[in-house]
Amino acid sequence: MIWYPYVQMKKMKTPYKIVDAEGVYLYTQDNKMIDSVSSWWCMIHGYKNKEINEAMKNQIDQFSHVMLGGLTHEPVLKLSEKLKDFLPGDLDYCFFSDSGSVAVEVALKMALQFNINRGSGRKKLLSLTSSYHGDTFMCMKAGDDEDYHFILSEDDKKDVIHIPTEMDALEKVFRTHGNEFYAFIVEPLLQGAGGMKMYSIGFLRRARELCNEYDVVFIFDEVATGFGRTGNRFVSDLVLPDIIVLGKALTAGYIGHAVTVANHKIYNGFYSDKDTDALMHGPTFMGNPVACSAALKSIEIFERENYMEKIKHIEDMVRNLVSGFTHPLIKEIRYMGGCLCFQVHDPSCLIGFQEYAYQRGVFSRPFLDIMYAMFPYIIQDNEIRQIVDVMKDWFTEQKGI
Repeated sequence: MIWYPYVQMKKMKTPYKIVDAEGVYLYTQDNKMIDSVSSWWCMIHGYKNKEINEAMKNQIDQFSHVMLGGLTHEPVLKLSEKLKDFLPGDLDYCFFSDSGSVAVEVALKMALQFNINRGSGRKKLLSLTSSYHGDTFMCMKAGDDEDYHFILSEDDKKDVIHIPTEMDALEKVFRTHGNEFYAFIVEPLLQGAGGMKMYSIGFLRRARELCNEYDVVFIFDEVATGFGRTGNRFVSDLVLPDIIVLGKALTAGYIGHAVTVANHKIYNGFYSDKDTDALMHGPTFMGNPVACSAALKSIEIFERENYMEKIKHIEDMVRNLVSGFTHPLIKEIRYMGGCLCFQVHDPSCLIGFQEYAYQRGVFSRPFLDIMYAMFPYIIQDNEIRQIVDVMKDWFTEQKGI
């Protein structure tokens, strides 16, 4: 019996059984539907990409896995070197893991131990309200979403402060606690699972200045935002963090993997003659050669096919399709890069939408008060239009409104 995610099993609706997938389409036994959410935001090249499949098959024929403890291999060496060139600034040191949540755990552990190694007693973590960084324990502490992390008590979070994405709150918390923070972690520009909230780059620029002033490690959780999702390759291209976390689109959704990438300052805080200064962490599947091969091919395609132009086109088309559209049930429409969000006043008005979309050839998965799309970057204009029309039609077809 499968225990499915984020659902009360006793009341769970039978999930759609997928029998095939290709391009932007998912296939059930009796239906073909556009995957409007890119399978939790990772399938940027769509399904069954021949180049990525081939890269993974070739590596499996060679060897499928070796640990990085005392061993190394060509795919992980090449991916580390590629990320060093691909990422901005001096984000050069790659620590691999098997999921975004674990990679965030690694980032927080790095930041805390960086301070311990230099003799600092800092214990507090700064994060954002409505943030989501994963479901492992420290990630839940860093997050601020009661819908996901209600099992934690106030005492569990006593060393974490959450602030809204407002300048006054940012200035105040650093004046009050700046010298107590070992790190400030953010989902830059776009807060995903916390409600698709979007905020200003100016907030991040000022946060960078304050982290410099108070010597606080600045962490960008770009698991969801990286590889073009906000309309930027990485938000880190605009504001440079000390640590960046990548997952999801890193391997284009073809196999689970993630990476925590640190700058020279952080890495050098562990580089010493003392064994106790070492980062004592090592996921079994870190740097998996099949995953690294998928990531290398995915990045090659991303660059070669000029995906940033594709993402700009998606955003421009979405802007045109939703321009002027309003409805009494909708609180706000937001879009950025490859993301579109309809936030409603009352979540109950979204009940039934998933089946409605399914019957019209679109897979969607609304959550809380959010109906959204995270478009695959290979999507065609008619497919974008079909997704947006289904979202809009749900509201215009509501009776008595």
